[in-house]
Amino acid sequence: MLQMVNRVEFTKTNNAVNILFITDNFPPEVNAPATRTYEHAKRWVQQGAIVKVITCAPNFPQGKLYPGYKNKFYQTENMDGITVIRVWSYMTLNKGFFLRVFDYLSFAFSAFWAGLFKPYDVIVATSPQFFTTFAAYLLSIIKRKPWFFEVRDLWPESVRSVGVMNKNSKILDIFERIELFLYRKAKRVIVVTEAFKKNLIQRKIPCEKIDVIPNGCNPELFFPCETDQLLKRDLEMGGKIVIGYIGTHGMAHGLDFIIHSFKKLDLQRYALLLVGDGAEKKSLMSLVAKEKINGVHFLPPIPKSEVPRYISICDICLVPLIKSPTFRTVIPSKIFEIAAMEKPILLGVDGQARQIVEKYGCGIFFEPENEQSLLEGIDQIKKIRIRSELKSGCKKLVNDFDRKILADHMLEILKQ
Repeated sequence: MLQMVNRVEFTKTNNAVNILFITDNFPPEVNAPATRTYEHAKRWVQQGAIVKVITCAPNFPQGKLYPGYKNKFYQTENMDGITVIRVWSYMTLNKGFFLRVFDYLSFAFSAFWAGLFKPYDVIVATSPQFFTTFAAYLLSIIKRKPWFFEVRDLWPESVRSVGVMNKNSKILDIFERIELFLYRKAKRVIVVTEAFKKNLIQRKIPCEKIDVIPNGCNPELFFPCETDQLLKRDLEMGGKIVIGYIGTHGMAHGLDFIIHSFKKLDLQRYALLLVGDGAEKKSLMSLVAKEKINGVHFLPPIPKSEVPRYISICDICLVPLIKSPTFRTVIPSKIFEIAAMEKPILLGVDGQARQIVEKYGCGIFFEPENEQSLLEGIDQIKKIRIRSELKSGCKKLVNDFDRKILADHMLEILKQ
């Protein structure tokens, strides 16, 4: 009966599906969930869909309001044809557990009330944290509309992995039962890796209700270009081999290990560029100051439009995570952006990510948190022949992971 109602509504609006998307990360935030949601929604609008995004005022990862925004109960803006509805939420640093849970729950509560008075055909709620799906599930019951669970992270499993709480915590056990309940109640579950799909199937979620829409890249923003020599000179890295990391400085990324390993290089020849923010940034800066490590450059977060400039000055692009079985299932979106610019990837993520990088030959894998393996990877990338082969592999990867094609696929799933 529900499918028949939706089909009639689509016909009345010339097949323009009306989508409500609930996410607590959205531009001007620049993390992977914000970018994926924005680029998918923008593409859906271009394809004729009506898209409303319920999100909060931008504050990730420091829990501080971005300039020009207010943490109001309700405000709207238009972004490339997307109706963006920003609601109030409690804001806190992306660190710790209980305050972050309160942050997530406050957003879910506000998102529910904002969505209660809007028209739409389908609801999409996205992780990393699954509390957005509380709002989607309740709205689906009240509004009698199907909802889709987009799984970007196996939360709370990832919380166990980084050791935020005791791995045997009863609280996490409760959250995992809620997580499974929500998977079963969703119309469909959209995951970003085949490993996530396998994980859900092993936990008794029906295979036929799970779709895989991986991360990808935007070739209009990320493409091969000349090194921005002016930027490199301004950052006092001229003439050096630049090893770069652009992204969140969190507990999962193991950047303290990267810094300790960097000390073993010839610091007259190398520079380490760390761009972004996160819960661990202050301790990383303290580590560098305490041990008087030369050549480490910390920069604040930059707009997404500026990321290609900074990738352009990197001779080696880092994609690290700490060593954990959970992270064998993830594929960091950085891989696709770096590949689109034909830069060598030095990958410290085993499992699914390693399979992709080695399949396409676009990077060198090092064992997570293994110093010798990391240093050997850097030596390999220095070889001209290897760099030439990696560029060829990057081109193949980008062709297969164009985000427009992936967004179109997801739109078809929502229309069904």
